[in-house]
Amino acid sequence: MTLTVVDSGPIDRESALADLEDESIHILREVVATFDRPVLLFSGGKDSIVMLRLAEKAYWPGKIPFPVMHVDTGHNFSEVIEFRDRRVAELGVQLVVASVQESIDGGRVTEQPGQSRNPLQTVTLLDAIAEHRFTAVLGGARRDEEKARAKERVFSVRDEFGRWDPRNQRPELWDLYNGRHRAGEHVRVFPLSNWTELDVWGYIRREGIEVPDIYYAHRRDVVRRDGMLIAVTPFTPPFENEEVWSETVRYRTVGDATCTGAVRSDASTVDEVIDEVAASTLTERGATRADDRASEAAMEDRKREGYF
Repeated sequence: MTLTVVDSGPIDRESALADLEDESIHILREVVATFDRPVLLFSGGKDSIVMLRLAEKAYWPGKIPFPVMHVDTGHNFSEVIEFRDRRVAELGVQLVVASVQESIDGGRVTEQPGQSRNPLQTVTLLDAIAEHRFTAVLGGARRDEEKARAKERVFSVRDEFGRWDPRNQRPELWDLYNGRHRAGEHVRVFPLSNWTELDVWGYIRREGIEVPDIYYAHRRDVVRRDGMLIAVTPFTPPFENEEVWSETVRYRTVGDATCTGAVRSDASTVDEVIDEVAASTLTERGATRADDRASEAAMEDRKREGYF
């Protein structure tokens, strides 16, 4: 048998974005219809910013009917924290800050000298979910970010210990989602699963959405560490043998400053960022997140334990 490949022409980006928006809004409405205590994870990063815009649209003209939560390591970029606080104030939504520092002070986790606090977020997150009795946790993870995230369903059940088993997931057919869970369990929900980094930036351009200015090119003092450009901050001072220099950089992803690298870039507008992302052959996490380089299964191991 001979197969004939039909050229469907260039992708209609506007139509694709409209379809992705419709799907995400449908998922957000399903969450409110299914769960009594949802929460949206909001870090001030571009994916969660897009999630907030989608939530605005999903429930308009009403307000977003659930709180947002940030699992704060205490080592975040100041520009992102300022943006987080300003944005939630503009929307009038409740902000829950789950503090890793409080987990350390309470003896729930132990900080290792010289190590990032990123892995410690899991305990803080699970404690906050239990304390507030959240039954659904909306996250901005996308399947194109990292291979473990590509294994997630849109509705992904966590057991009573917050653990995920990638071999025991429910099938999802078309747009039918299963939110059933037992007491003590909760469900992680990923409305951006089918989006790519390029889709997110395309949506930011289409909607005229503001993002923290560290996503655009700026001058910053950096050092080279673990093959990445690490900004010099109060949490990441240079080591004795490290050279510090000023570089024009931007961030593709924002997270804990101790493990998030910058990339050299002159992209100072949304259009220039889109051109840069379209030309890149590296995923954003593969290029700029030290915590994902610990091993081939680093993210999957953390997700099994309850990470985002």
